[in-house]
Amino acid sequence: MTASTDRTHPMVTVDLGGRAVAVPAGGLYDRYRMETDLDAVAADPQVSSVDFFRPLPKTRVDSPVGPTLSPNFYYRISTARLTMLAPSRSLRAQLPRELAPLEVAPGFGLFSVMFFRYDVCDIDFYTEAAVGIAVKPARHGNLGMVDTVAALKNEHLHTYVLSLPVSSEIAQVRGHDGYGFPKWVADVDADIDTGRVAAQVANDSGGTDIALSTATPTPRSHRSGELVTALTSYTTIDGAWHATFSQTNVLATGTKRLPRGVDLTLGSGRMADDVRSLAPIRTVQLDVVTEGQLALHMPVPTSIQAR
Repeated sequence: MTASTDRTHPMVTVDLGGRAVAVPAGGLYDRYRMETDLDAVAADPQVSSVDFFRPLPKTRVDSPVGPTLSPNFYYRISTARLTMLAPSRSLRAQLPRELAPLEVAPGFGLFSVMFFRYDVCDIDFYTEAAVGIAVKPARHGNLGMVDTVAALKNEHLHTYVLSLPVSSEIAQVRGHDGYGFPKWVADVDADIDTGRVAAQVANDSGGTDIALSTATPTPRSHRSGELVTALTSYTTIDGAWHATFSQTNVLATGTKRLPRGVDLTLGSGRMADDVRSLAPIRTVQLDVVTEGQLALHMPVPTSIQAR
């Protein structure tokens, strides 16, 4: 089963902040424009429940992509993340000067290579991949060890993303213009299930930028709302710092510390270059969410202390 965007599906053109964007005809965005009928989603056999979303009100907000509703709901997702150890100096060299790497020991920090599959979403199916550096939360002073423990337990991560290819045009426009993320459209395959992870990002010439192949750690099931993790991502929009907050309702996940048998291929492309620039030492953790849900809020201005 491929996770590439189905280019044979009929498309329609919608306006997104003055830009013409193609979306699947009859898809959730075409029908609802982010104001999705939860009862209609609940009838989708891919979605186990929408209970997580019912208490989360959507708010109409102005954004660089025009008026929209926040948060963006993802009703069925799966993700794979490799967390890697790297020298702090290599991480710091790729960060804006206002941000600092989160250190697990003096001179060493963490970054992640991630793949995402969004099967049912307010902006329709798409896939993406990312390279992100774990950073100290803005204005947290020297509480590094507390933040590190929370990061390794996946309770609340803070990150700065270096690269974020996506498979759909609407995800690229919203993510780049609306959130400030370094997104571009690419062929992104992400097959993630209870047995195996097989993911790949293609470069501009059709070759491999980056690829991941590994067995999925034995997943453990959770009731809806039992395990909800958080992520804060820092970006700049029109020169001003913003924070994007998201919450993942984890329904089934497996974790392996110091995993073996992980095949991460670095080819030729932006993601591979980003990983190489961070001088990875070793993989310290593999996390695979085989079923989850996500609420992604629009970014808000934030104060970041100059360093």
